[in-house]
Amino acid sequence: MLVHEVLTMGRIGVDLYPEQAGVPLGEVRTFAKSLGGSPSNVAVAAARYGRRAAVITRVGADPFGEYLRSALRDFGVDDRFVGVVPGLPTPVTFCELFPPDHFPLYFYRYPKAPDLMIHESELDLDAIRSAAIFWVTGTGLSTDPSRSATLAALSARSRPDASSAAAGSLRRATVFDLDWRPMFWDSDPRPWYAEALRHATVAVGNLDEVEIAVGTRDPAAAAAALLAHGVELAVIKQGPAGVAAYRRDATAYAKPCEIEVVNGLGAGDAFGGALCHGLLAGLDLTETIHFANAAGALVASRLACADAMPTEPEVRELLRAGAGHG
Repeated sequence: MLVHEVLTMGRIGVDLYPEQAGVPLGEVRTFAKSLGGSPSNVAVAAARYGRRAAVITRVGADPFGEYLRSALRDFGVDDRFVGVVPGLPTPVTFCELFPPDHFPLYFYRYPKAPDLMIHESELDLDAIRSAAIFWVTGTGLSTDPSRSATLAALSARSRPDASSAAAGSLRRATVFDLDWRPMFWDSDPRPWYAEALRHATVAVGNLDEVEIAVGTRDPAAAAAALLAHGVELAVIKQGPAGVAAYRRDATAYAKPCEIEVVNGLGAGDAFGGALCHGLLAGLDLTETIHFANAAGALVASRLACADAMPTEPEVRELLRAGAGHG
């Protein structure tokens, strides 16, 4: 059985990016098409570093679904766990580009997105257990059957006793990307976030997301609460204040990179794929966070998400220029 280094689960869709920045969506004349969806982008980003990556998701039985499966393969991502849901269209997402910090998203996931139709009975639990890093997102908890499938997948992963966790243990990790998208929820997310955190060894989120998960926007307090849930690593992205990572025995910080922002929407996914790469490579916490921070900055300086994911030499070049240090 092929053992994946990075196996993600959840959202996928077609992203349509305006080719005219600073223009309201209704006035945009042309768009660029790309694969999208946070966990799918994370898998693509990991594959760019040569990692064996796959994604568990679902698409519609339509040309956009065929495009997404083909795009995954072209990016070097295994699509064996990408199912097809008849009767539901493959999602499309539009965005507006108002650099440097305003990028509204318009999700077309009606009547229900196929990636929310993953059933527990369809999961390959052996593949999930054997993956070096398994990555899920908050969106997957928003509704059933995806919610039940996500929690079943998480429970299939064994979390070691935190007291026995040694340096480098995060080369095998269960990552919960807090990924708070309020438009996908019609119930209180907090109980489901708490349940997911019971199984995770790594939690990643921005200030809005950690507030949903643990009730505070203060980075140090949020990290302490996440660690109290049992995770071994809490990564808190703070926008213009940089990114901080907390373990029980160490803390690392990276300041924002000085780049010209084109589209900030893919930065978090690039960060995630690079975080996986750093953990798998056994980099220390500080190097891992600076590497991931630089990867996110590179994608923010480009138009698309998946197509814009950097290679390791590109990230290293930005790091040599001093990006994110200090």
